[in-house]
Amino acid sequence: MSNIEKVCQFLKDAGTYYLATVEGDQPRVRPFGTAHIFEGKLYFQTGLIKDVAKQMAANPKVEICAFKDGIWVRVAAEAVLDERIEAQESMLEDYPSLKRMYAAGDGNTAVYYLKDAKATFSSFTSAPETVEF
Repeated sequence: MSNIEKVCQFLKDAGTYYLATVEGDQPRVRPFGTAHIFEGKLYFQTGLIKDVAKQMAANPKVEICAFKDGIWVRVAAEAVLDERIEAQESMLEDYPSLKRMYAAGDGNTAVYYLKDAKATFSSFTSAPETVEF
């Protein structure tokens, strides 16, 4: 399993992870649930009308944190908006429940991939493991 697959699978297995952005000098954290590999990149999804999208437009540096079975991962990266319909369609096919709220090309669906990502897996019982993708 590649580094990117390992991180994606952990996020999927956790079910919910938390994405941190910055608004001015204030950190903002909220739950997310999408993790998808498309064309060799790890993607997540949100709506362009949401504050999180506006925050990433102003400062694309993000951090993700997820916890499962006594292990947590922190992923620091740059979020890059991919405006291609193909990327949106791929995400929505992987998460069909989102189709109730989003549609590829609707002007609101936003998919981002993580660029220059550094993920650290940690626990209280073993040494941290850091991977990059």
